[in-house]
Amino acid sequence: MSDTTPMVRMAGVDKHFGELHVLRDINLEVTQGQVVVVLGPSGSGKSTLCRTINRLEPIDSGVIEIDGKTLPAEGKELARLRADVGMVFQSFNLFAHKTILENVTLAPLKVRRTAKAAAEKDGIALLERVGIANQRDKYPAQLSGGQQQRAAIARALAMKPKVMLFDEPTSALDPEMVNEVLDVMTGLAKEGMTMLVVTHEMGFARRAANRVVFMADGEIVEDSVPDTFFTAPRSNRAKDFLGKILTH
Repeated sequence: MSDTTPMVRMAGVDKHFGELHVLRDINLEVTQGQVVVVLGPSGSGKSTLCRTINRLEPIDSGVIEIDGKTLPAEGKELARLRADVGMVFQSFNLFAHKTILENVTLAPLKVRRTAKAAAEKDGIALLERVGIANQRDKYPAQLSGGQQQRAAIARALAMKPKVMLFDEPTSALDPEMVNEVLDVMTGLAKEGMTMLVVTHEMGFARRAANRVVFMADGEIVEDSVPDTFFTAPRSNRAKDFLGKILTH
């Protein structure tokens, strides 16, 4: 694909849960190497937006493309495209009965058909990258929440994705573990990973984001550079949101 093709493109995306209109005419482009942080009050549609990008949530209308290819509704093509999109959730979703290294190598072995020795070598390198290589033979329950989330990031990276989605990756963590996960994410951002991050961590948004997308009531209300968003938000919704969080 050419350099001008956005890594993620959403055009006219709508989504309902029953009567609730959770995404309203979403138009969003994320270019390669960009870190886009999605902020907004609870119930604004941030997580749903994140989950539609790899079809964990189907959409009612509109188009979603990954690296210029339209995301199909189902089937092998979807699985292939989904493999290009790494996802890290609020809950770590690690397989409890597999070691940390097994968790990281599982998808490359099964989906990418990587040879076992190569998958393990890559897996150990990734665990080193997120700072938990010494935990590779332990099981998820033996790790702290912060370590488990770093393992989940390594697992997503093991597929060599083109884009990484983070859906509130630190909101289930104890406060003292938040920074160890954000540090790993900041490192990825610096390395040029294309990232879309739904988070409440304003420091991370200021430090690591190229763009801040602010959502309210299922709509993108603002899309600007962090400096502008935090110092001179245009909409009353954003002013209200920032007023509530930055005063505490």
